[in-house]
Amino acid sequence: MRLSFLKQMAKALSVQFGKDCEIVIHDLTRKSLGRSIVYVENGHVTDRKPGDGPSQIVLETLKKDPSKIQDRLGYLTRTANGKTLKSSTVFVRDDAGEKVQYIFSINHDITKLLYLQDSIHALVSGETQEGPSGRQQAEPGKIHTNVADILDDLIAQSVALVGKPASLMTKDEKVEAIQFLNNSGAFLITRSGDKVSQYFGISKYTLYSYIKSE
Repeated sequence: MRLSFLKQMAKALSVQFGKDCEIVIHDLTRKSLGRSIVYVENGHVTDRKPGDGPSQIVLETLKKDPSKIQDRLGYLTRTANGKTLKSSTVFVRDDAGEKVQYIFSINHDITKLLYLQDSIHALVSGETQEGPSGRQQAEPGKIHTNVADILDDLIAQSVALVGKPASLMTKDEKVEAIQFLNNSGAFLITRSGDKVSQYFGISKYTLYSYIKSE
C-alpha cells in the first residue's frame, strides 16, 4: 500500500514539474540491493531505470543508525554528463516509524535555469561570469547508474581524503581510507572487498582487520 502511494505521488510530481523532474523510488525491503530502484518517472534525467542499483546515499543510509537518518532537501548533485540537479531525498519508514523501507528521491534538472540565471546576471550587472550559477556552493555529488561506478567513486574519495596514492600510504592512512569506505557503505556492494583489497595492496584478512580498527 505504501509503495502504491509513493508511485502515485511520483507520477503527480512528474506531471506537475515536467520532463526535467525525475522521481526515483528505492525499495530497501528487497533482498537484492543491486536492484533497489523499483520505480522511475522521467528517467532520462539521470539515465536510470527500474532494476538499477542503489545510489551512494542509499548505501550510506543502510550503514546508519535508523534513528539518526534525516531527510536531505534541496542539495545539488551532478550527472555523469554534466547536468546540475537540485535534489531532495525523503526516507519513508515503516508503521512504527523506525526502519527505513523506501527512499523517495526528486532530481530536478536545473542546468538550463542556471545558464539563464547567469545570462541575466551578466546582462544587468556587467560582471563576467565563469560558468553556471552554484559556483560558490560545494561541489555537487555525482549520480551514478550502477554500483561499480559508485565503488570507484568512493575509492577515489577515500584516496582524496588521505591525500596520497594508495601505494604511498602508511598503515594508519590505509586504515583511515578503508574506514571511510566502510562508513560510506562501500562494502555492501557485492565483491567490493576483493576490489578494495587489490587496490590498496592488502589481503582480505588485513582488510577486515582495518575495518574493525578503532
